[in-house]
Formats: sequence, C-alpha cells, structure tokens
Amino acid sequence: MQYDVVIVGAGPAGLSSACRLKQINADLSVCVVEKSAEVGGHILSGAVFEPRVLSELFPNWQDNGAPLHQPTTRDEVLLLRNSKASATIPSLFAPKTMHNKGNYIVSVANLCRWLAEQAESLGVEIFPGFTAAELVVDDKGAVKGIVTGDMGVAADGSEKDTYMPGMELNGHYTIFAEGCRGHLGKQLIQQFALDAGKTPQHYGIGFKELWKVPAEQHQPGLVVHTAGWPLSESGSPGGGFLYHMEDQQVAVGLVVDLSYSNPHLSPYDEFQRYKHHPQLSKHLNNGERIAYGARALVKGGLQALPKQYFPGGLLIGDDAGTLNFAKIKGTHTAMKSGMLAAECIANALADNRQQDTLIEYEKLFNDSWVYQELYVQRNFGPAQHKWGNFVGSAYAFVDINLFNGKLPWTLKDTKPDHEQLVKASAAKKIPYPKADGVLSFDKLSSVFLSNANHEEDQPCHLKLADLGIATGTNLVDYDEPAQRYCPAGVYEIIKDDSDNARFQINAQNCIHCKTCDIKDPAQNITWVPPEGGGGPNYPNM
Repeated sequence: MQYDVVIVGAGPAGLSSACRLKQINADLSVCVVEKSAEVGGHILSGAVFEPRVLSELFPNWQDNGAPLHQPTTRDEVLLLRNSKASATIPSLFAPKTMHNKGNYIVSVANLCRWLAEQAESLGVEIFPGFTAAELVVDDKGAVKGIVTGDMGVAADGSEKDTYMPGMELNGHYTIFAEGCRGHLGKQLIQQFALDAGKTPQHYGIGFKELWKVPAEQHQPGLVVHTAGWPLSESGSPGGGFLYHMEDQQVAVGLVVDLSYSNPHLSPYDEFQRYKHHPQLSKHLNNGERIAYGARALVKGGLQALPKQYFPGGLLIGDDAGTLNFAKIKGTHTAMKSGMLAAECIANALADNRQQDTLIEYEKLFNDSWVYQELYVQRNFGPAQHKWGNFVGSAYAFVDINLFNGKLPWTLKDTKPDHEQLVKASAAKKIPYPKADGVLSFDKLSSVFLSNANHEEDQPCHLKLADLGIATGTNLVDYDEPAQRYCPAGVYEIIKDDSDNARFQINAQNCIHCKTCDIKDPAQNITWVPPEGGGGPNYPNM
C-alpha cells in the first residue's frame, strides 16, 4: 500500500505529525501503525503537561474537549533523608524546571486517544494492532516504508490456521515515532550512524501506579517531586513523584536511572518500598491501587540526541531522545518535534521530492523552542550522574536558575548504562521487605493490573544472542541482573537439585518497558515486537 507519509507509532509525536500534515495539506495520504491493540494502550507517562504545544497544534483544544481537566495548583519538592525523615526544599532553591504553574496533570494515554480522534477526523488512517516489524529500503539505500509483522505464526515458526502475512506500507517519507528505545529506531541509528560524534544515550526506568483515594485526602492539582531515599541507600540516581489528578485519583511513581551500579538492586522493589515513606503513604492510605505500569524513558539530553534525518525519513520524539529530563517531561517536546517533521515533509512533497535526505529538518529543529529548551537544560542529567542527586541538583540550580543554561561548557557522560554494573561480589546485597498487600505488592499481582497479554503460541520476542551468557558470564559476574531489573518477572534463573542453572523467559508477562534491551551488561537481549496487539493495555495511564 502506498501513502505519501507512513508514521510508525501512535504516541504524542506520531499523532501530532499526522494531524499537522493534514492541516497543511488535506490531500496528503497519511497512515499511522500502532502495535498496541488500541491507541493509548501502551502509553505510560507521569505526567505533568505543558499545554503550549497543544495550543500551537489545536488553538481551540479547550472547546474540542481535550482531556486536560486538572490544572496544577501547588508544587512540593522533598528530600527524603531516610525511610522516615524528610526536608522540604523551598521553591526559591529548586531548579525552575520543577515549577509547574500553568501546567496540567494528565493521562497521556487519554491525550493520545483524543489526538487520534482529531487525526481521524482530518482523514488520517490509523491501524492499531499492527507492528512495524521491518524496514523497507530501496536499491539506493533510502527507507521507503515498513513491513508489518506476520500474524498467526507458531512458536516453532510454522504457520497456524490464523496465519496472515505482514503487508508492506510504502511512503514517500517515513516517520519513526516508536517512543523510547524504538526497535526500528535503534536499527536506523546503527545503520546510518546517526549517533556519530554523540555521547551514548542514557535511560531510566519509570514506574507508575494509579490509586483511587478517599475524597477527604484528595488534593486536586498537587504536584510532589522527591529525591533521596530509598535510592540514596545504594548510591543510585533517580527520584519520585506523586500527582493528585481529577476524580480522586493519585498517580505515584519512581524513576530509577539505569546508570545504577549495584547488580543486586531491584528497581521494582525500590518503588514498592518508596510508597511506605510517611510523605508518600499519607496520600495513599485507605486508597485502592487500580493500575500499574513501567516503561523505560530516554534521558541523555542534547548531547546524546542523534541526527534525526536519514534517506527517506525522520526520527522524532523519544525515538530520537527529545525528553527534557530536567523537567521530567517529554510529551510537549515530542509533539513539537512531530509537528516540525510534518512541516518539513509537507514542504518537500510540495516540491515533488521523495525519499531523499531531509537535511533541512536540522535547521527547523535547531531554530525551535525545543532545541532552546534542551540546550538550556543540557547539563542537568550529566550533573546528576557525575555528582549525585543532591550536588547535581545544586549545580542545576546555579546553571539553570542563575545563568539560564549559558555557562560556557557542556558536561558529558560517555559511559553507557549497560557498562555501569560492578561485580556482584563487590556490591552490597539489598534485603527487600516482603510486600504487605496494602501499600506494596508483588510483581505478578502488578503485572495483572497492567492487563498484559500475548498470544502464547508465538515466537519469543525477547531474542538472546547467546543463551549461555545468561547462565554463564552474567550469572557468575552479576548474579544475572535481568531477574531484578525486569519490572514484570519475565526473567528467572531456575536451578535443579544439582544446582544447574536454567534461564527462563516468561514472555507472556512482558510489559514492553525495554529495560532488558538497555541494561543487560553483555547486550545479549534484543527486544523485538511480538504479534500485534500483544503487551499491556493501560486504561488511562
């Protein structure tokens, strides 16, 4: 099937691209493929949202029913000193990126569902439940589209009665907006050396739960950010959040930077005990947990941002790495990058260009407020890695608040996350308390809340380059960290009576966070899309 533009991913970036393309030229044929069974089903974000970008895309968004219902009313920034004590950081001394006046607490999943409605009303074709499995490259080396994944393939590779081959979707240009650590985006970066001269990309794993709390303890619009405990006990970077949304809902989460060094650390269990701190538990007590999810997030900043253009297309949003980690926000930057991509491609098509290299996108991006924002806050992430949360945040206050990001240097973090682990024998073991079923929960009950599901009789979508590494080098050196960094219990080491180890992959549990693809010290695991429609199904995360 031939289109003017094929877009991979129905997240904020991809849908904003689609809408903007049709706004510029209603005659353009535009399609969006989305691996989730429904738009928004795989979307997970904090999220405090800056509406500036939505006003640019749809100036009348309020009249059109955009799901921005809860404005922020108050910010709290806390330093958790230990499991009981804390200190409030005065607003004057917090980096101004933590100030949220004029923003909204939103469900990005619901925002995407609304954007999809706008896109379809403009004439965009959206295909949920279809993975973009492969790139299509022409004989000149230019990307000319994608092939969707086959359906109905058995675990042994044979064709079942339900077999349906993938289809080739060709575009004059193809936009990749898969989100953090996109499967095809990763290939494009390698194939076209888009990261040449850049620092390695860096990541975190973000956890989120949605709670329903009693009306008397609900504080609509309250935004809480924390640093320190529990991650400070292991010297691991990261921080937490708690947002009071509409309808007596509270979103609580923890971001664990994947640069952590202790292989005994379990990000999931750190999150579960985080909720027991009095500053968090007072918001959740007597409430009910109604949703759970986890997702890797990209946080390398401007220094790690790859070239976003290549022959035949563009790489946008978190697929490229536009999240502003200093703000802990990426939806607004992803949407703007998508809108810029649409404007660039629409201009090229108007000039009868096809499948060439859109080098002009770089100037469009560099002249935009997205670049200016990322430039001002470029040193936040590297400072956190270099000096830790407390000193790093103090540096950020000086750099951002006092000098507006104009200090004449750029900090760099040149060591990738997967090289950060020390040997298990040299690291302190971390005894995690048993979940109490009130504030903290085990992994399997959490995976149940994510609505994760895959067709069981299909090829495993978690590919090992060498099975022996998991029970060999990784097990000996790092006590196989996959069994701890995975937030869904996908990976297990099973030992028999003779103490022989077997590496088990419970692919059915996978919630598509991509952490294994990022953190494995041997880079032995590659995440590829399972059969379309598989994975979590988040209701309003």
